[in-house]
Parts: sequence; C-alpha cells; structure tokens
Amino acid sequence: MTAKHPFRFGLAAVQAESGAAWIARARRAEELGYSSLLIADHYVNPLTPMPAMAVAAAVTTHLRVGTLVFDNDFRHPALLAKEVATLDMLSEGRVEVGIGAGWHRGEYELVGLPFDSPGVRIDRLAEAVQIIKGLFGEGPVTFDGHYYQVNGLEGTPRPVQQPGPPLLICGGGRKLLTLAGREADIVGILMRALPDVPPDLAERGTAGTRQKVAWVREAAGPRFDQLELSTLIYRVVVTADRRAAAAAYAEERGWTGASPDLVLEMPYALFGTLDEIAETLEWRRAEFGISYPIIVDEHIEDFAPLVARLAGR
Repeated sequence: MTAKHPFRFGLAAVQAESGAAWIARARRAEELGYSSLLIADHYVNPLTPMPAMAVAAAVTTHLRVGTLVFDNDFRHPALLAKEVATLDMLSEGRVEVGIGAGWHRGEYELVGLPFDSPGVRIDRLAEAVQIIKGLFGEGPVTFDGHYYQVNGLEGTPRPVQQPGPPLLICGGGRKLLTLAGREADIVGILMRALPDVPPDLAERGTAGTRQKVAWVREAAGPRFDQLELSTLIYRVVVTADRRAAAAAYAEERGWTGASPDLVLEMPYALFGTLDEIAETLEWRRAEFGISYPIIVDEHIEDFAPLVARLAGR
C-alpha cells in the first residue's frame, strides 16, 4: 500500500498549428482543470519546450508548465538550470522540470550526437541532476564529475519554488527508476524504451508495474511517501465495451498475442465508461500510488469529465 496523494492531471502536448492555437490549448487546459501542460523535447517534434512553456505560462494564471521530458544530452545542465529558474521566476513558481537520459537514437543520428549506452546516459543524467539541484540552491556550485565540471558558478536567478521547481524523472528500467526514487519529486512510471529491441509486453502489466514501483520505493527509502507517482496515458477510449476497445488498440499497435486482459492491465491506456475509467484510476492509485496521470493532449476533451470528477480528491 502506498500513500494516497490527491489526484491531479497533466496534459502532454507535442504540436500546435499556430501561436493562436497553442494559446487556446493552454487556456483550455486551465479552464478544464488540468494541473499542468507538459512539452516533449525532441528535434523531430515541431515545438521546442522553453518558448512553448513561456507562452503557456504568460497566457494562464495557475496552469503549471513543464517538460516530459528534457533530453539531458541536448544542453548543459548549468544552462538548463538557469533557463528553468528564469521561467519559474517569471511564471511566479509554476514550473515542473522533467528530465531524462534520452532514448530516440534516430534524432541523435540526425544531429550528429553520439548515442551512448543506456548506462552512460543515465550516469551522465545523475551528474546533471546534482548540478541542477545545486544551482537552484544558495551559494556557488563547484562540481567535478566524469562528464561535467562546474567551477564556482552562482545559480541565478533564484527560482520562486524552493528548494527548486519539482523534479520529474521518468523511467521503465531499474537503473533509471532507482535514480528517480533517489532524486526526484515526481517519478514517472513508463514502459521501457529500448531501441532496436521488441517490446516486452509482460513488463507493462500489473506485475511489471508493481516491480517498477518497488524499485522506486527501495531507492527512495523513508521519503517514498512524499513522492508523487505519475504515468503517461497514450490512449483514452470512452466506451461501453472496454474489452473490444483494448483488443482494437492491441491490433493497432501490432501487439501480437496481447490479450485484452493484458492491455487493460497496462497503466498507459484507459478504456471503458466514465465510471469504469474512474474506478480504474482509483484502483491504480491504491495499488501503485499513481496519482498524477498525464494525458496525451488529443484526449483533452474526452478526459475532461474525469478531471472534473477526480481532481483534488
């Protein structure tokens, strides 16, 4: 059993047709009661995070803005810390900083970045997290790591949120979830992303999710109950026949041999009537501690009744 945090709901966005459309999306998310609007960080996506976050914050009053997630390899952590702190100051404390080790081999190749092994990328992320946290605090930061060196840098401006904007780290494997449990404020439980390796559907079910939460718990120790657990919901289908919807989703994804029961176990999709989906979310919170589902923004309207029903409860 995990601590029961109140529900809140994020919206994960990738693109907008225009500036006006992006502004409308941010305002609609706030109007519908979503807690946050989060942007992915990819060279192959239309939007880049910081300008989109800044605009969203400027046209709303309480919507939180953040990333799902910054790719650590795309910018130096000292620069990232400064940009995040600046936006936290300008938005009066509404930033969530999601950061990850990177996973999309193709875009590394497109821009000529070396795509190191998962272990190297995660170790580099661990160093970056130490630098970012240090620069959110008081006093100059000196850090002599294997991948990064910082020599007496003072973190400015001071973020409004102290000891810093909430840190979100997502993962599907043990090493990354261990880092998240040790360092993050928000931990995203995701399916594993292994380039060139077929997906292990079993690790996405109930037993696999329990194992992931156990890794986070082990790493977090006494602070585990303070953590907010999250996951990304890729598909929401409001329907009277949830098994048929789950079967159709498995077929669409090419998951040969995945039964509707297995798909319904996965915490990355929701199928059923509004009552059934609400019950599923309540069960996942009780079983895994997931209180911060993040919905892909194409489902902003379909999921809105559940935001109104469950947010803050």
